[in-house]
Amino acid sequence: MNLNKEQEAQKKVFIFDDNTMILELCTDILNDLNYEVKTSPTANNIELQVSEYMPDLIFMDNSLWGMSGIEATRLLKSNERLKDIPVVYFTANSNVSDLAEKAGADDHIAKPFDLFEFEKMVKKYL
Repeated sequence: MNLNKEQEAQKKVFIFDDNTMILELCTDILNDLNYEVKTSPTANNIELQVSEYMPDLIFMDNSLWGMSGIEATRLLKSNERLKDIPVVYFTANSNVSDLAEKAGADDHIAKPFDLFEFEKMVKKYL
């Protein structure tokens, strides 16, 4: 039986970023694409935050309140229950590729990002 778009389980995206404008922009984009979105400006209790929501994809900024995106991503990737959730590192740092690799992220995108590239990255994992 084929399900139409409204009947399909809505995919969930969790965005960690300390910039509320980025959180609002990404939420608007993802809601328009019919994804459920949760945001957090802090990485405090990162494993608990992610466990309670169980997203299908995570966007992780480098600069967060509580701990760095590198530390947060490493914690997620070392957790047996959470390690398979794709983490896309996104930051305005010029060395986003190196930071993503250091963190153990699955992918990366530089800020400011092109909306098309952001959507393409989301669709790559969802």
